[in-house]
Amino acid sequence: ITVFCRSLYFANLLKQELNDRLLTVNKAAPRGTRVERAPREFQPSLRIYVGNLPWQVDDARLEQVFSEHGKVVDARVIYDRETGRSRGFGFVTMSSQNEVDDAIAALDGQNLDGRALRVNVAEERPRRGSF
Repeated sequence: ITVFCRSLYFANLLKQELNDRLLTVNKAAPRGTRVERAPREFQPSLRIYVGNLPWQVDDARLEQVFSEHGKVVDARVIYDRETGRSRGFGFVTMSSQNEVDDAIAALDGQNLDGRALRVNVAEERPRRGSF
């Protein structure tokens, strides 16, 4: 990798794969000549945000709670990197839209170990601006 002007990087790629994944390379274009891409099609999310989790809830317990409402593909509590403690929220991925809807309807506002859960469809994080 070659550094240019503090914020621009150029790379000479010898392979078209990285960690057994195919790379897509887009060529740089001068400002104002960028080709506009078609907007992404909306796809309903199968990922659920779960907030206000009790501190002692782990991935297995989160999966157990949601498995009563369908097949859980993934259940993950988010932890603080520095302290290792739960941040009080997590994400669950279900296998179908019906299961997502059922889980949200059944669990939003329900009490889990003394705390009222906030359960809704996970939203994509906004992209951060460039340097």
